[in-house]
Amino acid sequence: MDEINALMSGFAVVITPMNVLLMFVGIILGVLIGVLPGLGGANGVAILLPLTFTMSPTSAIIMLSCIYWGALFGGAITSVLFNIPGEPWSVATTFDGYPMAQQGRAGEALTSAFTSSFIGALVAVVMITFLAPLVAKFALKFGSPEFFSVYLLTFCSFVGMGKGSPFKILASMALGFALAAVGMDTVTGQLRLTFGQPELMRGFDFLIAVIGLFGIGEILQSMEEGLSFQGKTAKIDPKVVLKTWAQLPRYWVTSVRSSLIGIWMGITPGGATPASFMSYGLAKKMSRNGKNFGQGEMEGVVAPETAAHAAGTSALLPMLALGIPGSPTAAVLLGGLLIWGLQPGPLLFVEQKDFVWGLIASMYLGNIVGLIVVLSTVPLFASILRIPFSIIAPVIIVICAIGAYTVHNAMLDIWFMLGFGVVGYLFKKLDYPLAPLVLALVLGDKAEDSFRQAMLVSQGDVMIMFSNPLVGSITTLALLMLVWPLLGKLLALVKAPKADEFHKERPVD
Repeated sequence: MDEINALMSGFAVVITPMNVLLMFVGIILGVLIGVLPGLGGANGVAILLPLTFTMSPTSAIIMLSCIYWGALFGGAITSVLFNIPGEPWSVATTFDGYPMAQQGRAGEALTSAFTSSFIGALVAVVMITFLAPLVAKFALKFGSPEFFSVYLLTFCSFVGMGKGSPFKILASMALGFALAAVGMDTVTGQLRLTFGQPELMRGFDFLIAVIGLFGIGEILQSMEEGLSFQGKTAKIDPKVVLKTWAQLPRYWVTSVRSSLIGIWMGITPGGATPASFMSYGLAKKMSRNGKNFGQGEMEGVVAPETAAHAAGTSALLPMLALGIPGSPTAAVLLGGLLIWGLQPGPLLFVEQKDFVWGLIASMYLGNIVGLIVVLSTVPLFASILRIPFSIIAPVIIVICAIGAYTVHNAMLDIWFMLGFGVVGYLFKKLDYPLAPLVLALVLGDKAEDSFRQAMLVSQGDVMIMFSNPLVGSITTLALLMLVWPLLGKLLALVKAPKADEFHKERPVD
């Protein structure tokens, strides 16, 4: 009851004409940021942070958090329509969202993505409201071994549950690890794989790689296939939205599982990107329609979008309760809180009670506003598919180039983007999966840092990964996921002789 009463007082703080207006402005700006490849929620919030310095802390954090929600929503738009992830966590959405758009089901894909995002965020906000003290205490137990075990679980689950050859998945992932190692070693400060080029000191930026691999790679493949979009006649109306909503309840198990995965990865923090990948992999493995994933299955859109929004929302909990940002955007928001004179941590819930519960209340309202805004603009974005590819392709290339340039304001990044585009094209032609490469590129350096820190603490003893029940259980599950394809083949071999014996014993008609 204490939490409910505090939440009601938070709604009283939030529901003012100015704050509601800031919600709509923040959501619209966030959607635009999410649509533009390479900008990203964290960059968008950072760019617009100075605009909030004249506002009250409550109004400022409401606007900035709504920009974050809008970016989460908007990342799905270009993923579905153009196979270009507007945000890193939208990569998994392209696997089934884009095929749905090519089949003329862009409205269904976008509606299911937006609605799933709303559900994932709502579950995460309810969790923040009622389980904040428990979750904050649990997150304090995580050290470098626990962080590495979470990353290991993400990698291994992708190998064990990914579609296609496990060897191709491992090869793609190995290339991602190699690219992630380029630059300055964060542990020793030494340069690695830079070959005397100062420009490589900062390594390969994940957003530039994603823009090239998916955006430019898709353009090159489309040019080869005849310069045309197959989903250009898509038509969206309220009937499509209602029809999609009627179908979504059948995926309630996937939604619940994806929400829990997202919350887990947001708090620990694993992040929205691995949460979306892991959720997609589990959904493919456990769904009765798993064999249809990658061909336009709605459940393949529901799983990653639900997990990404749940992770993105729950990442704010450790930032508020512990002062530990759970995501890059949360880190930017943390900087804003410090600028406004607020110190995140357990005392924030006592000393700034109105602010904290006003922010939590704005999460509820912000996601409702976000769902209304994106659903009402679905026809506008879906109509892009009607534009001839010969016109839209140069526009996409220019947008990708602008997005790549704005990451570091460097012309070299555009050349990197084009290089990654060629790699993406070749991977698609050779039937190598891109997702493992992307996953390793974004998490490889973080996993390496966690592993090396754990080894320094244990003086090289790998058994630190089994030093307590928490890290031991996660590591064991990761290793089980890694050998899952082998276990599947062994089970098939064991069952095969029994089937042969059955056919031999069965009398011939």
